[in-house]
Amino acid sequence: MATSIEDRFKQFTEGLSQKYEPFVRQHLAKVYGVLGITTLFTALGVLLQMKSLIDLGVVSALGSLGLVLGLHFYQDNGKNYNTRLAMLLGFGFCSGQSMGPLIGYVIQINPAILFTAFVGTFIIFVSLSLAALLAERGKYLFLGGLLVSVLNTMAVLSLFNMFFRSYFVQLGQLYIGVFVMAAFILFDTQSIIEKCRRGNVDVVQHSLDLFFDVLSLFRRILIILTQKNCASSKI
Repeated sequence: MATSIEDRFKQFTEGLSQKYEPFVRQHLAKVYGVLGITTLFTALGVLLQMKSLIDLGVVSALGSLGLVLGLHFYQDNGKNYNTRLAMLLGFGFCSGQSMGPLIGYVIQINPAILFTAFVGTFIIFVSLSLAALLAERGKYLFLGGLLVSVLNTMAVLSLFNMFFRSYFVQLGQLYIGVFVMAAFILFDTQSIIEKCRRGNVDVVQHSLDLFFDVLSLFRRILIILTQKNCASSKI
């Protein structure tokens, strides 16, 4: 059994080596590495907020917005990698600070929800990333325009729902949002590969794209599981 798994893993790695150029593989390794570090900074932000050691409050939301705008306008020029990386990690930390109250609330209800949401997000991300990597070149790039249109529609509905307070609109936003973010993982993974082949090797921006996908997916799964737990406890 162990030999079979080892052989399949070897075939998988050999398949990726043949499918992608060395510089693409190196770029993807850097992107996933930076994504992992950013996720750790997010977890640190959550932990410090929950322990009341550092609680930035509304400043974390403003900081997140400022850092994202900074990364957008302060483009990669080949010499500012460390500065932009620090901005990305700062964004991850501020995102964790912003999510701290939600995660603290979830833990009070049932700590198992947090673990389930984390594992579920991890499995979805790994599965869809592998699907994008193993698929035909550019197979999921057509999703870009469609997904942006869906996001714009969801944003407009959210704006109207601030006044109408429809529970069904809110519920639809959560469930549709899960599928949209999952589809973005497919799209962004293949988009990063194609950008790399065209000479765009902005590791920080590409890591930010995937981080947005993962964070949004995790938040929605966490809220859905919490709502289901609360509903079942009332029955």
